[in-house]
Amino acid sequence: MDDTNEEVQRVSDALEAVDGIADLEERVRARNQVLALQATRVKDWHAERRDLVLAMRAEDPPVPIRTIAARLEMSAGVVQDIIRGHTGSWKNREKRPEAESDG
Repeated sequence: MDDTNEEVQRVSDALEAVDGIADLEERVRARNQVLALQATRVKDWHAERRDLVLAMRAEDPPVPIRTIAARLEMSAGVVQDIIRGHTGSWKNREKRPEAESDG
């Protein structure tokens, strides 16, 4: 197991330990603390991911979207969203204008 997988496994194990807290109030309090810690990091993590994806696409020749997706273990759709500058859920995105019918 490489270092990255070991770190991810340690985080996963820690989350499982939080889920295993028997007392409901204590478990919810611990989950809230984890969510608060995650919220402080997510903006930086997304920015770093975006910077790397854009740098890979800026190479000459550009790294293909599917290659980026495979190397970073994300879907090609997420890579495309990053390249296009999309963030957030689909419901918050601008809709394409509907084609006018000849009706």
